[in-house]
Amino acid sequence: MEDITLNLENGAEFKFTGRLFSEAAWEDEKSGRQTHHKLYVTNQNNQVYVIARESGRKKQVRAYRVTMSGARCFIYDGKTTMEFPSGMLVREMCALCAVQDDVRSQIEEMLLSADS
Repeated sequence: MEDITLNLENGAEFKFTGRLFSEAAWEDEKSGRQTHHKLYVTNQNNQVYVIARESGRKKQVRAYRVTMSGARCFIYDGKTTMEFPSGMLVREMCALCAVQDDVRSQIEEMLLSADS
């Protein structure tokens, strides 16, 4: 685990203690913009998703901490926390990804296991 501080484009300083779980990066050849996604697991078993985009000298960083607590999901962007039923997160993710019903239970299990 390491202490991480991010300066976000919304003006917030986003701090957490965690470890890198997964990352991906790519470059848009037409625009020259580089995008880097990182997923962290925190010392409190939350997930932090970081999106960094860079084009020339301009760098944009966004981060979202996802906390599952029972039947509730909390998403924090460094300034604001949104709260909603965790089932809604599962439904919306499945809809966005065009997931079949038989796979939905597997996704729900993975997401809700973050509360363990």
